[in-house]
Amino acid sequence: MTTIRRIAGQSRGRSSGTAAGGFAWAVATSEIDTDDLYQQTTSALAKIDRILAKMGTDRSRAVTVTVYITDMTHKAEMDRAWCAWVGDNPANWPQRACVETGLFGSDLVEVVLMAAL
Repeated sequence: MTTIRRIAGQSRGRSSGTAAGGFAWAVATSEIDTDDLYQQTTSALAKIDRILAKMGTDRSRAVTVTVYITDMTHKAEMDRAWCAWVGDNPANWPQRACVETGLFGSDLVEVVLMAAL
């Protein structure tokens, strides 16, 4: 049986990170309350970094990412934060999708990532 490791989330019934079978999954929203998508994205990606580190991997091992934002007309601000975070080396760029959706409260962005361990 495969061992599953979990990183506790902030809400009851949810993990912020899970690792099993050579892969790790992480999910994060911003830890700051602002109406600036760039700042929220930067915060959420920093949180992803911390979750991945707890699971023994990092952003350079990301395989696929889905970014959920509340307003596609502001996607350029998310992309600016994303490009700074993902870096200049195409060898480290995961497959990524961006989806417009409603999010809870004042959240403007949510990031869901899968990485190799």
